[in-house]
Amino acid sequence: MTGARAGHLAMLLFSMLVAGSFALGALAANAISPLALNAVRFWIAVLVIGLAVVATGGARRAALDAPWRYIVLAGFFTTYFVLMFEGLKTAPPVSAAAVFTLTPILSAGFGYLLLRQVLTARMAAALGIGAIGALWVIFRADFAALMRFEIGQGELIYFWGCVAHAIYTPLVRLLNRGEPALVFTFGTLLAGAIMLSLWGWTDLRDTPWTGLPAIVWVTIGYTAIFASAATFTLLQFATLRLPSSKVMAYTYLTPSWVIVWEIGLGGMPPPALVLIGLGLTVVALIMLLRA
Repeated sequence: MTGARAGHLAMLLFSMLVAGSFALGALAANAISPLALNAVRFWIAVLVIGLAVVATGGARRAALDAPWRYIVLAGFFTTYFVLMFEGLKTAPPVSAAAVFTLTPILSAGFGYLLLRQVLTARMAAALGIGAIGALWVIFRADFAALMRFEIGQGELIYFWGCVAHAIYTPLVRLLNRGEPALVFTFGTLLAGAIMLSLWGWTDLRDTPWTGLPAIVWVTIGYTAIFASAATFTLLQFATLRLPSSKVMAYTYLTPSWVIVWEIGLGGMPPPALVLIGLGLTVVALIMLLRA
């Protein structure tokens, strides 16, 4: 398998795993502080990835050079996750996932600024189609609401998290100095766990851990192992093999995966008109992968 194909496969799995965090996160978001939840999940992810690093031969001393790189990356990615769970307190999972699909066009912009990765006309058109599809879902297929630009508070909060995510993607490629994906992920996770623990110490102290609903622990476990450790590694693995805009193109699959997750968890599918927007995001994905 070529490096590019491996990168595509990694991002396909990434989109499916990320979708689960929307479906489960919406069920747990109002039962625990986003800072407390993310601090715990990051420490669990640090343990998981740390064991994986040791099992694969450990890290070379060179990985400790310029530790500020991990702090910078962690700053953007922890911001993304905290704002995601804050937004999910009020935003429906499919709508939040649609906001996530705006990251490719944002990532392409930051990819140009940081790496001088230039978009082709076909890729620019694909990103535009995907953005239209995302907006159609965000405004729940209500054209009047779209014209008035009536966006929910949860979606707006999460949008700023997606901006942080879009900056993070090209930064991985810019700051990596040849470290393996697992080692680079471990450094970022460790910096993020420390950062969240300091930032959210009050929330960690005041959370009634023994009285939390079971769904919170399920969400923490899933997001720590699958939506943190696994997706961090998959994202960094793919970013080193694909342009930033193609990496983030796979976010267009997330709303569709969220629908699958929600139906699997006993929810109802969205209205038929909303599916038009989802269809546009899939068209955008296909165009980007062929570009």
